[in-house]
Amino acid sequence: MKSSTAPGIRFITSFSRDSWYRGFILFLTFLFYTAYHLSRKPISIVKSQLHRNCSTVLQPTDLNITNNATWCDWAPFDQDNYQTLFGVLDNCFLVAYAFGMFFSGIFGERLPLRYYLSFGMLMSGLFTCLFGLGFYWNIHSLGYYGFIQVMNGLMQTTGWPAVVACVGNWFGKGKRGFIMGVWNSHTSVGNILGSLIAGAFVSSAWGMSFIVPGLIIASTGILCFFFLVEKPEDVNCTPPQHHSERESVETEQNSAHADQTVNGSICTESTELVEEHVEAISFCGALRIPGVVEFSLCLLFAKLVSYTFLYWLPLYISNVAHFEAKEAGDMSTLFDVGGIVGGIMAGVVSDYTGGRATTCCVMLLAAAPMLFLYNYIGQRSLGTTIGMLLLCGGLVNGPYALITTAVSADLGTHESLRGNSRALSTVTAIIDGTGSIGAALGPLLAGVISPTGWNNVFYMLISADVLACLFLTRLVYKEAQGWCGCGPRMRGFKEF
Repeated sequence: MKSSTAPGIRFITSFSRDSWYRGFILFLTFLFYTAYHLSRKPISIVKSQLHRNCSTVLQPTDLNITNNATWCDWAPFDQDNYQTLFGVLDNCFLVAYAFGMFFSGIFGERLPLRYYLSFGMLMSGLFTCLFGLGFYWNIHSLGYYGFIQVMNGLMQTTGWPAVVACVGNWFGKGKRGFIMGVWNSHTSVGNILGSLIAGAFVSSAWGMSFIVPGLIIASTGILCFFFLVEKPEDVNCTPPQHHSERESVETEQNSAHADQTVNGSICTESTELVEEHVEAISFCGALRIPGVVEFSLCLLFAKLVSYTFLYWLPLYISNVAHFEAKEAGDMSTLFDVGGIVGGIMAGVVSDYTGGRATTCCVMLLAAAPMLFLYNYIGQRSLGTTIGMLLLCGGLVNGPYALITTAVSADLGTHESLRGNSRALSTVTAIIDGTGSIGAALGPLLAGVISPTGWNNVFYMLISADVLACLFLTRLVYKEAQGWCGCGPRMRGFKEF
């Protein structure tokens, strides 16, 4: 009797070679950016350990204490202006990140992504470890920690444009919102893992809260060097379809004028040759793509809100709800759990409706009153805290996730580029670089405003959400016209 094929083998062979490669690249880039965010999170967890309420800490009998109020703090964060110092430390990273991002996209278009990502992860791991070594080397210089943050911020800019460009090379429009929404959960997964790893060491030896994530991202850099495949063509896989059939027909019609006579013979510039155009787009050329400026400015304010939570939520929970450092760090991960769901939902809804801008705008408008409610009732009970953190995380991070993934990939392969496939990294860098300006401003403003009361911090965040919506009004209007039959129906970004 002839034996049947094993079920597991039937399952494996049911997928094509292209599908296996695409799944592998999706998993690999997910792992890479999880490591990037994992290495950014420890600073927010360690803050509550660098400056504590020493009256609640048991004093060692063999310790010569000169100041009972600050004996357990880590200088220079033992001063009354410690919140401002924390804001400066955050800003060293975020300003360097925002500045470096605009150049990172240019490098990403012109250098092999495998080398570029590997170098970035190895160097990010080095500087993350150096911050933690300050604990063991007993360094109390703000200049040292500030310099490490600046260098780490510059090295971390290698990540986002490169991974988005790589995923964009492998996946066409199709269900890009859903696929990249699920894939973008690496941001929240990295934040959660970073919080848990840092929280495991923060109370005993906070230096390890940095060293362990640093070693992890350096390890993924080595993995990248050996396994990343930048383009489907590099392994003889089929390139994805970046535009719909209608767009392809329009491109063919628009390129018909390229027919020209050379020495009495007709020479036709085919769309295949257009697709093979590999010249990297210029910075100004990327800015001229319809929708890039609007979404960049929207992301500036959306990321301001998201990164303020990233850097200050554990300290807020510790101060307002009076949790210990580890408990506050663990509780803050619920915001990122909500972000995972919010990012996926934003991708699914925008795929179904074809309205990326409208989806972002609705979620941002809903986030504003939810932030107000969280500040006033979010700490009343454990159940309320959990529910509000999940809800706020989804509404705040959903638009941020959609803009930095599916929107960036759509614009980076916009039909106005006429086949120029080397725009993904630059467009992604412009959008995320502009957003990173907001990411730098948010924590800095929180550090300045928080001494006047946490209520004022939340008013600032609510205002930022409203401003983010305003920059999308023109695009939302265009999408509404398409739905009402007054203009072309848009799936992603066909016309703006």
